[in-house]
Amino acid sequence: LAKAARLKDEFLASMSHELRTPLNAVLGLSESLQEQIHGQLNEKQLGSLRSIEESGRHLLSLINDILDLFKVEAGKIQLQIDSISISSVCQSSLRLVKEAAQKKRLQVSTTFAPQIPNLHADERRLKQILVNLLSNAVKFTPEGGRIGIDVTCDTVQEVMNIIVWDTGVGISQEDLPRLFQPFVQLDSRLSRQYAGTGLGLALVRRMVEMHGGEVTVESAVGKGSRFLVVLPVNPEELAISTAPEPVLATSLRTTTGRHTASKFIAPLKPSANGSSKLILLAEDNEMNIETVTDYLHAKGYRITIARSGAEAIQRAREDKPDLILMDIQMPDLDGLEATRRIRSDSDVRLARTPIIAVTALAMPGDRERCLQAGANNYFSKPVNFREMLAAIEAHSE
Repeated sequence: LAKAARLKDEFLASMSHELRTPLNAVLGLSESLQEQIHGQLNEKQLGSLRSIEESGRHLLSLINDILDLFKVEAGKIQLQIDSISISSVCQSSLRLVKEAAQKKRLQVSTTFAPQIPNLHADERRLKQILVNLLSNAVKFTPEGGRIGIDVTCDTVQEVMNIIVWDTGVGISQEDLPRLFQPFVQLDSRLSRQYAGTGLGLALVRRMVEMHGGEVTVESAVGKGSRFLVVLPVNPEELAISTAPEPVLATSLRTTTGRHTASKFIAPLKPSANGSSKLILLAEDNEMNIETVTDYLHAKGYRITIARSGAEAIQRAREDKPDLILMDIQMPDLDGLEATRRIRSDSDVRLARTPIIAVTALAMPGDRERCLQAGANNYFSKPVNFREMLAAIEAHSE
């Protein structure tokens, strides 16, 4: 059993890395081109790029769902319990599906009972629960239908009742018992009308149960569905037993590959911010090197490149960069060991150089390992270039 669990961990880590690597190039290039760093584009071209980015984000969400389900089942997710406003979480969740609902001309409504107290829960996970349910409501409701959220509080039982409802196609009674099973599609025919992996509702149930609650459903074919999420208002045992993860400024992404080493410093181009700071990019995938270099170059930064951990240390000592973007999986010497050696260097200025760790491995413990090695921040692939730029500017001031 221990060997099987270890092999599953290794497979999921490898799968995450290999899928995030090409996604980084897809999303990074689409974002760069939308910012028109290579020249002006017409509206049709920009529309095509937005479609590419939207599809890439959808693939990323599927990868994250698979990893989240694994983490929950392995007990590797820690809830960050806090006092939150249920109305604000519901409204922000609705905003995430607003565009899709408008495309189908759906009426969206919310009902909140008066004087609802704050709920003690993990805000990010609760939003994930609601967005999953709302996305399904939008997907399975025909044009012109209605969806909504109703919230009440049972002061006697000390529970919050959150109902996500729709007037959609509904679910047959014989299919209800299979609804929350992972990887189960109620309509698995080749001619099925609705896409999906069958992971969303499985994740909803697991995360609700982690909060000490339960989720049930009432539905009838052709009449719609009502998903009831019941959560304890003050789950004291959860608040005590769970600890917050390290708070980080942003979340960034990047890629890897295998190529020979060669030194290169990109010449400086004029930019809006007038920066002339030097960034060491430690990366061994040529597509990622080109994508990140072009973007930062357009923003006025100079770039020096290292294609292995050993070369990253050498380049850092010779070029004295203002900041280092450190990939983790690299040939010869990985990014963690390269970071440790830079931090222990006799040159005090070099040892204090800001290092942003970059990795396609987004498994439990990866963030902590990077921070413990001496990184100032941690980012997982694929890259959101705007977030990356904000982090670089914050750390290189």
